Amino acid sequence: MSRTHPGRFHIAIPGPTNIPERILNAMHISSEDQRNPEIPNLTIPLYKDVKKVFKSEKGSVFLFPGSGTGAWESAIINTMSPNEKVLIYRYGQFSHLWADMFKRLGLDAEVVEREWGTGTPPEEVEKTLKNDTDHKIKVVCVTQNETATGVTSNVEDVRKAMDAANHPALLFVDGVSSIASIDFRMDEWKVDCAISGSQKGFMLPSGMAIMCVSPKALEAHKKAELKRCYYSWEDQIATNKDGYFPYTPQIPMLRALQESCNMIFEEGLENVFKRHHRIAEGVRKAILEGWQLKLCAKDPYWYSDTVSAIVVPEDKDAKQVLSTAFNKYHLSLGAGLTEVAGKVFRIGHLGDLNELQASAFINGAEMAMIDSGINVKPGSGIAAASEYWRKALENDAKVQSISNKEVA
Repeated sequence: MSRTHPGRFHIAIPGPTNIPERILNAMHISSEDQRNPEIPNLTIPLYKDVKKVFKSEKGSVFLFPGSGTGAWESAIINTMSPNEKVLIYRYGQFSHLWADMFKRLGLDAEVVEREWGTGTPPEEVEKTLKNDTDHKIKVVCVTQNETATGVTSNVEDVRKAMDAANHPALLFVDGVSSIASIDFRMDEWKVDCAISGSQKGFMLPSGMAIMCVSPKALEAHKKAELKRCYYSWEDQIATNKDGYFPYTPQIPMLRALQESCNMIFEEGLENVFKRHHRIAEGVRKAILEGWQLKLCAKDPYWYSDTVSAIVVPEDKDAKQVLSTAFNKYHLSLGAGLTEVAGKVFRIGHLGDLNELQASAFINGAEMAMIDSGINVKPGSGIAAASEYWRKALENDAKVQSISNKEVA
């Protein structure tokens, strides 16, 4: 990518996200002996902090060199046996890839097609599990945030559906673009395998697979018969308890992850969720009220607080918007993938982000759309977003002031 233009190149994709200076500084270290006696002073507290982000006390954290896809594979091969059945709904590129992995690893994947722009339907999960009287379904999968379409599925509602069916299946959640950005409650929702990646809400470079698994998943692991090696849990369990790893870990990334947790806890995890929702609401105001365009997400129930997929008019090509934004305005927007390629472009609004940064995304996207022949009124997007943000921030300040007085 050319960097000859002045100023900052803006990244408005749903990952990798902006990397804060504090995290870059934490990574900028000399090489360390991964077996030196001080390493557990980093790793053992780090496992506890990552569990806090997952809202888990009972779970076990595993950190692998790799991506969220590696965490997917680890969850599958450590809990399942050949030809076992899994229930998964396909409603976007990443739920599609997850389903494909199950098949390629030798599982019986019951893939249910859903309209892109929707998510995992709790009522259908309950019905399917009630009909599964022999308990052949061993795993139910939920992509909490389908990055391709800007859709968030309600994990809590899916858990309630599973409980209503009184079914023993494990619950797997893909939280790659949601954990550390959108509310996630590992223990309360009885999630068995939750996976994430370093390059989204955790604000790190890509390269670390982050996962948390329940005691129930560890019990399933004892019976699992799929072949495994690098991503096996038993090797991690044997060494993690002492603060070490079964192979060379990426120490700079571990130190960066610790700084990420520090930043999240300083802001307050609940405040992180509120900030993401507030910024997302402003972006949605720009899209729906300012530009008067549609979201790929079909209903507010599905709206994502980390990424919005904007549907362009049928006679326009979203790829032109992407190209113009990149080449003319030095802005990377997310592309539409597979079934929605050319039909949508995406604005990622997660990680180290505030309202003024999101304002630049809106302005850049708006100029690129106008240049691409899309009929939106100049200034309409940021007008709608800024009016919402101004009032929302004012209201948040009042609430915080009242809270401080009550504490005093």
